[in-house]
Amino acid sequence: MDDEEDLRDIMRRMLERRGSYLTLAAGDQDEATGICQEHPGKIDVLITDLTLPGASGGELAKTIRGMRAGIGVVFVSGLPKDIAVAKGEITEADVLVKKPFTADALLSAVNEALEKKDESS
Repeated sequence: MDDEEDLRDIMRRMLERRGSYLTLAAGDQDEATGICQEHPGKIDVLITDLTLPGASGGELAKTIRGMRAGIGVVFVSGLPKDIAVAKGEITEADVLVKKPFTADALLSAVNEALEKKDESS
């Protein structure tokens, strides 16, 4: 989930073309939670920006994790991971991909989130 439509579209294309993933896109927190409530199938990973209008990516992830137990999460941010951890926005165990990123970096982060999800199941 990202509030920037162009970035959402780029990430969707990266994942669908390079990773063969089916994606569901949301432009805000309400849309993302609505999709998670209404989508009948499995959702493996949430990708969310750390900074969202009216909420944080951490708050969204907490809400979605409550709705979809075991979902993997990838945070996207302009902040380096160590700074995001120091600010308390994410934990050291969370997966973060720093903007700007390549398709390979995004796919690697998704794969890492999937592996962590599988380990905790």
